[in-house]
Parts: sequence; structure tokens; C-alpha cells
Amino acid sequence: MNIILGLTGTYCAGKDTVGQYLTDKSFYHYSLSDFLREELKKQGKEIIRDNLIALGNELRAKHGPGVLGEMAIKMTQSDKNYVISSIRNPEEVKALKKHGNFVLVNVDAPSKIRFDRLAKRKRENDPKTFEDFVKYEQQELNSPDPNAQQIRQCISMADLHLINDLSLEDLYKKVDIMLEDVLKIASTKRPSWDEYFMKIAKSVSIRSNCMKRHVAAIIVKDRRIISTGYNGTPRGVKNCNEGGCARCNSFAQGGAKLDECVCSHGEENAIVQASYHGISLKDSTLYTTFAPCLMCAKMIINSGIKEVIYNLDYPLNDLTFALLQKAGTILRQHKIE
Repeated sequence: MNIILGLTGTYCAGKDTVGQYLTDKSFYHYSLSDFLREELKKQGKEIIRDNLIALGNELRAKHGPGVLGEMAIKMTQSDKNYVISSIRNPEEVKALKKHGNFVLVNVDAPSKIRFDRLAKRKRENDPKTFEDFVKYEQQELNSPDPNAQQIRQCISMADLHLINDLSLEDLYKKVDIMLEDVLKIASTKRPSWDEYFMKIAKSVSIRSNCMKRHVAAIIVKDRRIISTGYNGTPRGVKNCNEGGCARCNSFAQGGAKLDECVCSHGEENAIVQASYHGISLKDSTLYTTFAPCLMCAKMIINSGIKEVIYNLDYPLNDLTFALLQKAGTILRQHKIE
């Protein structure tokens, strides 16, 4: 699983500097503020800090406090590592934490050092005195508005802390050391075998051509996939989504007219594919996105599959579960989103 590093922390602590350094280490960098900048451009508004804050508050009020985090997650891909900066609301943290390998880092420095950095960059709208700087920062740290910036709460949720109080060289060394800790944290969040195989089964289900429901099953032996199957019309028959099954295309009531359905089930196809290619299923494990029906249960038992792991319940399960139990087939649920 890829790693997503989140950066939060105080004003002018060096979050974007850390983000830029990590891009040199093959991380892809997104700033939540980038989404706001793009929107301000569309609205024809000046891209200044006050406008960014106001727009962020407006979007959180309209779409939920975690909206910017949710937008960032949608931009990520599972084969790349990311660093996401400008995290300023605890709900953004929660949205990002839904990704299994998310690690939040707090970047900080003493306030006097941060003010000196601010003064050196000489931006027109920045606070001009240390007193104004402190006052401005307090508004970001502790707003009572749940849709506003609540950076102190984000800091309290951090997994790691990085103090940027010396030179750039020193900061980069600290980031390198921090990455060792990130890898330790990320390695503990590696998916289990059940989660791994169930997610593969869910991916297989997108090949389904059934109009009613997309279901898939994979069969595993010695932690190796030996067969896959998804529901749809038989080989050589017009696909269900092209009108091949009248029952599915009429969106018949669930559980009704099952004898008129010409689609094969995901479990059925996985078993038949193994037979077609001469692969033994004895003592294998079947992962399926829906609990098997009675017909598939009989095929599972007779093919020698020893264990069935399912994601979601099928509406008519009682007889099926009882039969699998009588046959000594292990049945358990492993639910994923």
C-alpha cells in the first residue's frame, strides 16, 4: 500500500519546504491550498491569504469540514506515495486517515523564528509586527467555528513532530530520520491477507456485465490466486448489459424470477473457470463480494473448497449457511467498504 504523508503545523514553520524536499524523494506533493487557489482563479479573485481562508471556510460549511481532505484522497493513486500539506481542520485529518497508510506530521518552530521568516519574504498582506503575527496566528489555531481553521487540534492528532528551528540542511536531515519512523508506522498498517484478497475480488467485480448487481469471486490456494469469476451471461451469449438477460434488464424484484435469470454467478464462474483449465480446487479458499446462494454453495462443497470468506450478506442465506456448516465448510465474513 502506498504512503500518504500529511503536513500540518504553525504559520511559517516550513511545511511547504518539507513538502518540496519530499518531492525530490519521489513523493507527489498536493497542497490543500492549491484547490483553493484554483477556485479563486475561476472566481477572478485575488489569491491572498485572507481570501484563501474565507474560501476554505465557505467550502467546509457547504460540503462538510473534511471536504478538502476528501478532494485530496480522490487525487491519489494506489501505486504512488504522496505528501499533502496545508491541513488545517481536524475533519480533514479524519478524511485522510481513512487511507490505511496515512501518517500526519506536525512541522513547528519557535514563534520568533517563524516571524523572522515571514518578515524576510516581504509579502504585502503579511502581519508587519510580531504582536500582529501572534494575534493572527491565534485565529488559525483555535477557532470555535468547526468549519474554520483549527490547527491546534490537527497538531494534537499528529503521529510525528518535526522542529524546524535551524538551517535547511538540519531540516533535511530531520526529514530523512523522520522517514525511517514513517516506514515503521506504515509497515504496521499493511493489509491483512483477507483484506488484500477481498479488495482484489472487488476489483474483479468491475468486469461484471450484469445489470442488477456486480459480484465477483476469486479462489486462492497457498496465498496464490488460481481462479477468478464475475457474474454475467455465459460465454457466447450476449452480455447482460447489452440485453442478454431479460430478467436483469427488467430490474426484477430482488429474489423474484430467479429461474428466469440466465446470468452465471461470480462463484459459479470462478469454479467453472478452474475446471475449464484443469485446476484442482481441493482445500482452497474462496473470497466473494457477496455471500453465496444455495446453488453456488453446492458447487463450492462438491469442488472441495474448504473455506468461504464473503464481504456482504446475500438476502436469502439461512439455508445456504446451514448447508455449508453441515458439509464442514468454513464460512466467515470479512467486510470492507
